[in-house]
Order: sequence, then C-alpha cells, then structure tokens
Amino acid sequence: MCGIFCHVSKHRHVELSVEDADRLSRRGPDASRSHETTATAGGNVWLLTFSSSVLALRGSQTQAQPVVDEATGSVFCWNGEAWSFDGSRLTGNDTEIISKRLFHCVAARCVEEALIQVLSKIAGPYAFVFYDAKSSQLFFGRDGLGRRSLLISHGSSSNDDELTISSVAVSTGIKNAREVEAPFVYGIELNKPRLTINILPLIIQPPSINRTLPGPDAVLEDTPTAGATQDLIRHLEDSLLYRVEHIPTYTVLGQSAHPSRVAVLFSGGLDCTLLARLTHDVLPHDQPVDLLNVAFENPRVITARAAEQSKSGSTVAADAYESCPDRMTGRSSFSELTKVCPQREWRFVAINVPYKEFLEHKTTIVYLMHPHNTEMDLSITAALYFAARGQGEITSTSQLSEEDSPYTTTARVLLSGLGADELFGGYARHAAAFTRGGYEALIEELELDFTRIGKRNLGRDDRVIAHWGREKRYPFLDEVFVRFSLGLPAWEKCGFRPGKAVPKHFETTIVPERPEDLHPEKMLLRCATWQLGMKGAAAEKKRAIQFGARTAKMHGGRTKGTDLVTAIGDSADGI
Repeated sequence: MCGIFCHVSKHRHVELSVEDADRLSRRGPDASRSHETTATAGGNVWLLTFSSSVLALRGSQTQAQPVVDEATGSVFCWNGEAWSFDGSRLTGNDTEIISKRLFHCVAARCVEEALIQVLSKIAGPYAFVFYDAKSSQLFFGRDGLGRRSLLISHGSSSNDDELTISSVAVSTGIKNAREVEAPFVYGIELNKPRLTINILPLIIQPPSINRTLPGPDAVLEDTPTAGATQDLIRHLEDSLLYRVEHIPTYTVLGQSAHPSRVAVLFSGGLDCTLLARLTHDVLPHDQPVDLLNVAFENPRVITARAAEQSKSGSTVAADAYESCPDRMTGRSSFSELTKVCPQREWRFVAINVPYKEFLEHKTTIVYLMHPHNTEMDLSITAALYFAARGQGEITSTSQLSEEDSPYTTTARVLLSGLGADELFGGYARHAAAFTRGGYEALIEELELDFTRIGKRNLGRDDRVIAHWGREKRYPFLDEVFVRFSLGLPAWEKCGFRPGKAVPKHFETTIVPERPEDLHPEKMLLRCATWQLGMKGAAAEKKRAIQFGARTAKMHGGRTKGTDLVTAIGDSADGI
C-alpha cells in the first residue's frame, strides 16, 4: 500500500500542506519522498510535482518512491500488488519489477501501446502515475476492477491548466475531486498548451457473466453441485495463498512477542468466516490470526431500548457493545473456529467505539471517504475506519495472551470478504430479482452490482483503511477467482429455484440438519463453509455492516442513507 500525489501546473511546483503530507504518509509509513521535474516540449512548459509514501510488504528491501529513471528522467508512482505478470507469479519487490518494465517502454516507438501491453499483463490491484519524460506524456489509472484509490481534480483557476492526481483528496483540488474510473489508462500529452485527457482501454477487460439459462426440462438439485463446491474451495485457497504468504513481520513496542501478520475484518458472517477458515488451511499453523470485530455505542438504539425496558419494567441493561449483532455473531463464529481449527492461535479483537470517540474522528472519516458523501457512506466507512485501526480487547486461544487485555493488532494485511455478495447473490435485491423475473432477472442484477463495485466501494474503502498503514486485500476479487465465479451458471451460485418460495430474512441463526435447508443466498459459499466444518457460520444471515456494527442512524431523527453529510467540497462521479 502506498500514497500517490502528482500535481501538474503551468504556474508552480507545489508543496503539500502539513495535513495533506500526514494523510499521504499514513498510507505508507515506511518511506516517503518528493520529486520535481519540468516538461518542456512543443513550446510549452509544465511543472510536475510528485510525492509518494510506501508501506513495504514485498521483497527484502523497501523501494522508496517516486521511482526516477536516471537515464531518461521518467517518474513512476505505484500503489499496488502485482501478484503475477503474464501468468507467472512475481516474487520480490513488485514496484521495482514493474518500474523497470515501464521505463523500458520509453524506448518503444509507440509508448502508449507498450504501456498498455505491460499493464494488461498484471494480475493484482493497483493505481499508478507514470511520467514518460522522453515523449512528455503523463499516464495514470487503476486496475480493471478499481481495487485501489485514485482521485483526480482540476485546479480552481481553470479546468485545463492545473491538475492533481492523488490517493486521497488534498487541499489543492478537493472541491472537484472525483474517482478515476476503471478499467482504463488515461494519458495527457504535455507538448500541448492545455491539459487534454485521452482514454486508453486496457487490452484485458473483466470477463462477462455467464448468461446461460436452464432448459425447460432441466431438473435442478436444491444445492449447487459437489464439483462446483470443490472448485470454489480450490480457487479461493489459491487466491488466499497469494495474499497471506511472505508477509514481513511487523512489531509494535510493548505488544505481543508473537506478532500477527494477517487479520480478518470479522463480523462473524458467512464471507469473512469462510476466509478465516481457509486461511487456516494455507497459512502455517504457528502464525496467529487476528479477527477484528467492531461494535459502536449507538445513542438511538440505547434510547429506544431504555424506553422498551421502562414499559416492561425491566431493570437489566444490555451491554451497548456485546449486544451488537456483529459482536454476537463474531463471538459465535470465533468459538466455532477454535473448535474446528484448534491448532492455531485465534485472537478475537473486540473493538468498542464510544459515540464520543466516533464524533472526535468524524471529520477525518468524512475527509477520507470524499468524494462519497452520504450518510450510508459514513456509516459504512466509520465501521471500516475503526476496525482497521485494530485497537480493542483481545480474547485469544493461546495461554500466552492475556484475556480481555488492551491490544493493537500488528497485522498490516487485512482480509475482506467484499465481492462475495456481488458475485454470489447475497443481497435482498438478488432474491427480489429472481422472484420478479427468474434467472434472467437475477443475472442482470448480479452483473449490475459487480460492474459498479469499483465506483461504489473499493476506492472509498481503500482511502479509509489505508489511513492506518494497513492494506486491505480481497480474495473474492482475485482475477482468476472472478473469472471462475462469473463463469458459473446462476443456479450454481444461489439456491433460488423455480417453484420454490424464497424465504424472508431470518433474525436468528438456526442451523439446519442438512445443507439443502440452508438459506438460498450465496448457497455455494454456504455449502463450502458447511463442508469445511463451519455449520453455524454457513447458516448465518446476510447483515449489512452498518446494521451489524450499529453505525446506522447514530444521530437519531429521520436520517436516510441517501442524505448528504456535511460537505467538504463539491463532488462528481467519473473522470
């Protein structure tokens, strides 16, 4: 994980403000530096300022950024993880490997074509800025799914003589900052008097969804096939292997002598528990795994509960944190994990957030999630923000750890189940679509959700989580796994069947006696989790993070998810 800042202007080199420099360095606390250069071509002069910070997770040495090619003066800023290149796994420092390939492109007759060739062969999340000094061209973009944040904003004086590209919103252009859209590479020719952005599509586009429909005489089983279940487990294990292996150990003064390298954003629900369970199979058993579980003190919920207790005459007050749905689910799945996988030290980190503390951090959260600016964005990112901070009370399966003691995770890699709902039909609207129009309508809804995930979630979440110097990794959004899951027919993903009523969401978890009776949403994931011994987790309902952690409607009143929070600037979607 790294922080990227690039400013192009006809008037000035810029110096980051103290606040902007701090936000950038928080994303990459291991190294940072700046570089200034001038593009002079075609009678035009453009002043370029680059600044980057680095979170070192690859290779034996930290590669400081921006990377500058001494031969040509070209500049490269990289925020990503290149897991493989042209189908071959990359080992060592990927920044060094990719920068050398891009600097080699400078010698090509058509640098745009050579650049696209290189980027299209990368598997893994990334955002980048690359200045080709030889041709006076600036390129930038995000990977095909948009898994890393990159914002663009024009200067306030004119739309075409000043530009800022950055991982987070900065003061030089926050009012009109917007997400750089994937899956494209953008180019600017600096031999012209105005900044004109050209769009260069990547060669490899995300795969299309399988639109196959069952024939009129097809007889479908109640559950996905055993073959699909086994293929899911195999592909997810392969995805996890890339994301949990070879992570360097990081220690915090005064913390455990046995530091964790990997943590899971852990609500105790189906997706994250399946990831935790499979992580156990691919990670050496001597490495502890932290399970980060967040719960909020919600004044609205507390007031409503007090009113109910007053009516009923009850005097027993529920714990504001332990009564949160995700806390109860989290502890239940933690208990199940320790029974099924007793060989590992599991650390359940209970992260309790008082309402007062949320208010103290609210301005920072709103700034980081910008240009997203709704109450729903705030309720989701607040939970991710405090979960990623990783400060709570630990309950561990190891005798070496003190129970319920203050703890801050040392893990710099956080696993997330994001993408599972979009790929396997986990939202209520997927069930509604099937009820309305069968598999055809379900497929349309699945495709819509998946194609907008980068624009709606990924950049925003990256900005919030990386603030704590941690990197969020998405096993469900691995390129090979995505290709596998999109290629499955709809009935292999879900348990929705013609003529079979779709049950309503259940409020309590009832573990059935057989997998055929599991809830139909994300049935393939449920079958895999069941097969891996986690029957309780396989039966868990889908619950949005803002309701599970109780960050929704914290202020009371008639707040809607679409209501705007206090704005820090105007926003727009798309480049």
